[in-house]
Amino acid sequence: MSREGGPAPHGPRSRLVAVGAVAGLCVALAIGIATSDLLSPRTPTIALDAPHFVDETAGAGIAHMYDGGFEFAVGGGVAVFDCNGDGKPDLYLGGGSNPAALYRNDSPIAGALRFTPVHDALTDLTSVNGAYPVDIDGDGVTDLVVLRNGENVLLRGLGGCRFERVNETWGFRTGTAATTAFSAAWEGTATLPTLAFGNYVDPMSNDLHHLCFDNELVRPGAEGLRYGPPIPLRPGWCALSMLFSDWNRSGRMDLRVSNDAHYYLPTDGQEQLWRITPGQPPSLYTADDGWVNVQVEGMGIASYDLTGDGYPEVFLTSRGDNRLQTLAAGPAHPTYRDIGLKRGVNAAQPFTGGDTRPSTAWHDQFEDVNNDGFVDLFISKGNVTDQPEYAQKDPSDLLIGQPDGAFREVADAAGILNFDRGRGAALADFNLDGMLDLIEVNYGAPVRLWRNVGAGDASHAALMGNWLALNVVQSAPNVDAIGAWVEVRVGDLVLRRELTVGGGHSGGQLGWDHFGLGQATGADVRVTWPGGEIGPWLHVGANEFVFLRRGTAQAQRWLPAGT
Repeated sequence: MSREGGPAPHGPRSRLVAVGAVAGLCVALAIGIATSDLLSPRTPTIALDAPHFVDETAGAGIAHMYDGGFEFAVGGGVAVFDCNGDGKPDLYLGGGSNPAALYRNDSPIAGALRFTPVHDALTDLTSVNGAYPVDIDGDGVTDLVVLRNGENVLLRGLGGCRFERVNETWGFRTGTAATTAFSAAWEGTATLPTLAFGNYVDPMSNDLHHLCFDNELVRPGAEGLRYGPPIPLRPGWCALSMLFSDWNRSGRMDLRVSNDAHYYLPTDGQEQLWRITPGQPPSLYTADDGWVNVQVEGMGIASYDLTGDGYPEVFLTSRGDNRLQTLAAGPAHPTYRDIGLKRGVNAAQPFTGGDTRPSTAWHDQFEDVNNDGFVDLFISKGNVTDQPEYAQKDPSDLLIGQPDGAFREVADAAGILNFDRGRGAALADFNLDGMLDLIEVNYGAPVRLWRNVGAGDASHAALMGNWLALNVVQSAPNVDAIGAWVEVRVGDLVLRRELTVGGGHSGGQLGWDHFGLGQATGADVRVTWPGGEIGPWLHVGANEFVFLRRGTAQAQRWLPAGT
């Protein structure tokens, strides 16, 4: 979220309250009240059913479509971030051949979703595949990296959902490739983040070994205040997702790249992991390092510590079988094995609708949609165009986590079943009621928006489990602490999430990090900050928005306006 003038929202519409290390305060929303738990929080043990989602697209004021010819068929992302400092997530939607669109979130707290279009020539760009939010200059106001067929654009946030173009100011040079993937991370003590761009098919190439534009790494220049020339990441095999991640908890974020196997030869291409060491050229991990060759038509990357060992599992979307990878022998080598079948997340075919051909999966995201303490997985799906060998009726999946680590399908029970051609998506709490809502971008069909009403209905939402929303901040330059690890301890269960920019499909989000707590009325939270400093355990109450600031021994509870 943007934080003009400091590391937290300020002004008449928001306020901060200190929360001690052993005590929390109550927050009352329209749907429930919880108090802080001074005893050991209750360990979640029961998986809850599917929450109910209500389609509020029409009433919310969002009228937008991602469309265009085949050159736009693999884009369609959404950036979710706070562009005006009120704590509510706003939207920037790719448009393909249509103009992209910025929407300000005017939803009442715990009420029906409402968005207002914000038109400006700087944001109403055409040829936009998607965008990612990241605070590049560390001023506390979120910026946008806009991915296009053609020139990519850096937009500096000015507050009030206003932006300025800064390609020239920041020395950012871009080519004419079709850009479909992005990630960012801070290397060492750099003032600016390192930016990675994944590019797609080069229509002018007839070389079967090089059908794709080179991917590029853009590092700060020697003076640190502007960017240097792009560094080619060769070979490049039509990347559709990228993610900087400290996969082995070494303190260094390496770059994982998911590539589209349709555009490389079986003897050439594969998924990639680039070693990114400050001050050194990027280099690929190889079989000599323990890297295992994996070939998928990779569309999206999602990561989360599913096994509780402190290292992130990686979910890769594709056609047919998706992959869920876990480290096979600890952090010494990047050797992964697949546990997707065991966990029930292969999702290789449509789960309903009668079409038995292979699915085509795009955006993926781990979140807890029913707040039971067991993370869930959303996968958007849809045929690339009208390719007959793949399912035409290919609904997106909502897989809810179980206590044994498996997942089960609930998209139909949740009320999000549809047969549009899904692309980018996001689960986010748009009305700040503690329940994650859903937006999905479709190719050649309108964007759809659902409000999560939990165990209730459109007239009365009802929490299914308790929750916690955290925002982790530190001093500039990396004010959003990208690369930090957040731990939430609920009884004997520890939930862990790495803070990253990238992954998903053509879009991502920045702001509140959501955790379900089940029936626990409090939790202990801790941050391992970039650079390795481990903060203290702090106790916070359930159903609260909390800021965790580096260097302080207490949390700050944030109250949405109107509560």
